[in-house]
Amino acid sequence: MHLQTLGSGSEGNALVIRAGDMNLMVDAGLGVRVLSERFEVARLGIRAIDHLLITHGHLDHSRNAGAIAKRQRCVLHCSEKIMKHRSIARAPQLVALHMGKDRVLHPEQGVGEVVYRPVLLPHDCDPTVAFRFQQGERVAVVLTDMGRPETEVARQLQGAHVLVLEFNYDPQMMRAGPYPPVLQKRITGGRGHLSNEQAAEMLKLLASENLHTLVLAHISAKNNTPDLAVEVARRTLEELGMDHVRVLVAAQHEVGENLEV
Repeated sequence: MHLQTLGSGSEGNALVIRAGDMNLMVDAGLGVRVLSERFEVARLGIRAIDHLLITHGHLDHSRNAGAIAKRQRCVLHCSEKIMKHRSIARAPQLVALHMGKDRVLHPEQGVGEVVYRPVLLPHDCDPTVAFRFQQGERVAVVLTDMGRPETEVARQLQGAHVLVLEFNYDPQMMRAGPYPPVLQKRITGGRGHLSNEQAAEMLKLLASENLHTLVLAHISAKNNTPDLAVEVARRTLEELGMDHVRVLVAAQHEVGENLEV
């Protein structure tokens, strides 16, 4: 199993998981043309995606889900609540997420089934989920758009070899930044996004001996910097005695490394 980010941030989010004979995509918040370009860079074909999974209905995650599902002729997995949204309804086949329950995806040919689990997150777009993917003994976890650390969420997402985790904002930059007070309150509230320090708390709950790669995701372009996020992540891993873990940053405008889970 391999994981590769296609774009991460407030302008749009998407990543791909290659699992044997199946390709899964998480979120489709980038433009169709941009996604097509990113597919080419990632060496994915026109009909490469078998399943598209949507974390929630905010447009930076779901903007072109239906269009991509139709173009790729793939199955779109999302909450029942957003199935009638314009961004979703064009999909040829819809499957509802069942929170906290495992679903098995079987390849049409060959071997390599994947088990995925959607886990409910506190965020101001209900429902918002993180995903845990498992193929054989290998586990990848994708967790962004979370307002506060929660032990129960971490319990359901244990065992990641590759962890994609939101490090959205630096509190000091947020206070001094351009966002109006109402928007600052929304982002920093318990149903907003994780600060670097909150992400560090979540990392402590999620990290296990399996973890070999941490991908910092959804980094704010105006209220954070990659350097600040990496500094907090590395310090946290050192405290955990896990300074061997690779720390990477998911970029908004570039395709990430194709990571072996």
